[in-house]
Amino acid sequence: MDVLSEANRREKAGEDIIHMEVGQPATPAPRAARERVAEAMAKERLGYTEALGLPALRERIARHLKERYGVSVGPERVVVTAGSSAGFVLTFLAILDHGDAFGLPSPGYPCYRQILKALGFQAHLIETGDQGRWMPCAADVRALARSGAAGLLLASPSNPTGTMANGLRLKELAEACEYEKLWLVSDEIYHGLEYDIAAETALAYSDVAIVVNSFSKYFSMTGWRVGWLVVPEAMTRTIERLAQNLYIAPPTVSQIAALGAFDGIEELEEIKDRYARSRALLLEELSRAGLSKILPADGAFYLYADVSHLTDDSAAFAKAMLHDIGIAATPGVDFDPDRGRSYLRLCYAGAESEMREAARRITAWLKAR
Repeated sequence: MDVLSEANRREKAGEDIIHMEVGQPATPAPRAARERVAEAMAKERLGYTEALGLPALRERIARHLKERYGVSVGPERVVVTAGSSAGFVLTFLAILDHGDAFGLPSPGYPCYRQILKALGFQAHLIETGDQGRWMPCAADVRALARSGAAGLLLASPSNPTGTMANGLRLKELAEACEYEKLWLVSDEIYHGLEYDIAAETALAYSDVAIVVNSFSKYFSMTGWRVGWLVVPEAMTRTIERLAQNLYIAPPTVSQIAALGAFDGIEELEEIKDRYARSRALLLEELSRAGLSKILPADGAFYLYADVSHLTDDSAAFAKAMLHDIGIAATPGVDFDPDRGRSYLRLCYAGAESEMREAARRITAWLKAR
């Protein structure tokens, strides 16, 4: 956010800034979503919905899970939330007691640990590495159990690395969590944005896993703040009571837009194709420029670049990049307070033309250093 603030300040001053710092699509919500909202605005009152969300949307999400993954989940297990952020708050409050620790792979999305901290819980960081594609393993789950942690949060595809728990990894993690009687919370917010192998849902391997998802990324609806949970049926009432007190209900207009978004899949797939082209371009051009230590991202729209041969202070490096060539990127310390000083995250969700220009600027800048 500090990088974004400075980038916006420079942009207002007339500088040509390319935004690669914030993980959001450059495209609006799909046309079908916007049309559904326009119709509702003209005809409906748009009052509160049920705390768990519009029944029609809960049913449509359940259908989506069947269509995409082949898993059958009843709509009574689906909870509509005010974005995935509210989903994490509700989940942690429902399953943890004050002071409990929860396992988080590192590097990882920084808000996980900050939400835990704000709610009176503890983050138990699990150091992952590029050799394991930045993913935890079953041995990490066993270590969590020995430490007394209550569970594991897994993001696949991951922010910031874009890597996934492929093959047997997700199955092994789900089985290990169940064996150790730990909660498995699966962040699937970047599902739909995969480039070679389709992402799997934790629901395929566990009936007690909690899934967190959102319309923000694949559905290109970040500002609408609407997401969903899939929880064990026995937990639904607990989540409902929490949601009633904390949020009353998710935003009605956003839920209506979400219903429409499911009719925009063809448009969304075209957007994903643009991401794939930008990903391929950046991997090739940045490697030529000397940033060759990047695992080809399986999904999402990020590259997590090792810049240790250039700096041991990624925050200063990002600041210099913004100052010198107008490229806003996120320092790795956001995602890994220790090793992140040697990494930089680049988001390629912007326009293809901007990504080509970004590659040109970065290449010229690195060659001149």
